[in-house]
Amino acid sequence: MSQPKAQLRRDGFTFKEFFVAHDRCAMKVGTDGLMLGAWSPVSKARHVLDIGTGSGLLALMLAQRTGPTVTIDAVELDAQAASQAQENVLASPWADRITVHEADIRQWSSENTARYDLIVSNPPYFDEGVKCATPERDRARYTTTLDHQSLLEIAATLVTEEGFFCVVLPIEASDLFTQKALNIGWHLRLRTDVAETESRLPHRVLLAFSPRAGDVFADRLAIRGPDQRYSDSYTALTQSFYLFM
Repeated sequence: MSQPKAQLRRDGFTFKEFFVAHDRCAMKVGTDGLMLGAWSPVSKARHVLDIGTGSGLLALMLAQRTGPTVTIDAVELDAQAASQAQENVLASPWADRITVHEADIRQWSSENTARYDLIVSNPPYFDEGVKCATPERDRARYTTTLDHQSLLEIAATLVTEEGFFCVVLPIEASDLFTQKALNIGWHLRLRTDVAETESRLPHRVLLAFSPRAGDVFADRLAIRGPDQRYSDSYTALTQSFYLFM
């Protein structure tokens, strides 16, 4: 007799090794965050910072990808999201390695003396536009509370000399973001343009910057193949996390 399938919770996203509740977060678990968490370079990371952690997704993914001595700070401005991130962390296998901070990263960074080998952020994308349903959603979508220039400057004060700062952005925002980064001394080291299929133009880009100059590696990723199933490359990137891969 076949075993019954596990009941999946509807208030979040079930991964292979952890669950992320996101019903109290303005921005839900999505492909952008999944790609960034799976793509960011972790091989030399000992101390990790997640700026704007939301539900805690990136912090949890990076905890899964790193060893037991790696510590992760996850900073979130919104009180409800920070509370839910803390609950998700406590329910995970890595509660002793992740610390959630309910704080404004601008103030928190000025009071913090730690330096990080890897900093990640799934940042607000857009200049202020049509108002969203809630102020929390506004903060998550628009750069009014944390503009890209400030984000780059904050990360620059917190990263180690050989560390990386990684973001995911809409393709149309990537050139300006990269130019701002170069202007304050960052060096682009990794870039992956993301398209829905091989035949479509890229709509997202994954970027990794470092204070140290070096070779630049650039490639392209298609999420789905011609049959609309996940492509081999996307599957290879994310199969450690998706429950049904």
